[in-house]
Amino acid sequence: MELTWSDAELAFRDEVRSFLAQHLTDELRAAGQCMTSVYGEHEASLAWQRILHAKGWAAPNWPLEHGGCGWSVTQRYIFARERLAAGAPP
Repeated sequence: MELTWSDAELAFRDEVRSFLAQHLTDELRAAGQCMTSVYGEHEASLAWQRILHAKGWAAPNWPLEHGGCGWSVTQRYIFARERLAAGAPP
């Protein structure tokens, strides 16, 4: 199956990639390789969640009215895919 992204989805993907490139340190990337959940490596989890929180991306699956991102299913997929490809912690 071949997915075709809309211009808005491609722009979101590029935003995620840029964010990850800017904020994902070698230490966080190394910790991400060892973590199977957000509870894996306490200090790395806290550091990563603080970074996501500052961007407003700490709760990608939550609706906007409950403090989440309000992302579509496609945006959540793009974020998860890019996060995984970059080696970021969960």
